[in-house]
Amino acid sequence: MENRMPTLGEQFPEMEVVTTHGTMKLPADMKGKWWVLFSHPADFTPVCTTEFVAFQKRKKEFDELDCELVGMSVDQVFSHIKWVQWIKEELNEEIQFPVIADELGVVSGKLGMIHSAKGTNTVRAVFIVDPKGAMRIILYYPQEIGRNIDEVVRAVKALQHSDKNGVAIPAGWPNNELINDNVIIPPAADEKTANERAALAEKGEIECFDWWFCHRKKIEP
Repeated sequence: MENRMPTLGEQFPEMEVVTTHGTMKLPADMKGKWWVLFSHPADFTPVCTTEFVAFQKRKKEFDELDCELVGMSVDQVFSHIKWVQWIKEELNEEIQFPVIADELGVVSGKLGMIHSAKGTNTVRAVFIVDPKGAMRIILYYPQEIGRNIDEVVRAVKALQHSDKNGVAIPAGWPNNELINDNVIIPPAADEKTANERAALAEKGEIECFDWWFCHRKKIEP
């Protein structure tokens, strides 16, 4: 099975997958929605269990962003079903998103989720996909390190705000050390725009450290 590293902006490859919620066609079944595909090394393992609980506890936040969650590993669907049941019975957390059973390695092969230096299980990959099916953010974590799910929520929010308002998002947004929850206006590409920025700054409509580093208040949805 091909094992390649996808690139940012690339279209999510078409595939039919078996999940705990039945068969799905990706990305077709997610058309018009943001969605997050995340892989884990194996069912019935402690770090993966903490991540599944963390994703589920934030599902309402993802729902508010109109963003779906899809889990995945190379385990069989029977294992996924039993593990999800165990989480509900023992940890009192009902996993409400589908989990792909990539038993034959089709998904992991197309998305570069198996790294030979880290074994034969899927690494902790995260793919944030936009409503047009483009992969906008790709993250890879090793088996031994659990992910920060709040960062995944933040990343979806940041992408949506950037797309809607044509702005760039600073580090740690909305708690940036320099500009707090402000957003960055893309740098001027010509002298005319640079002079216009300076005029807006004089009027107090935007703030600038210099002509190439201007920012403004975020626009509430």
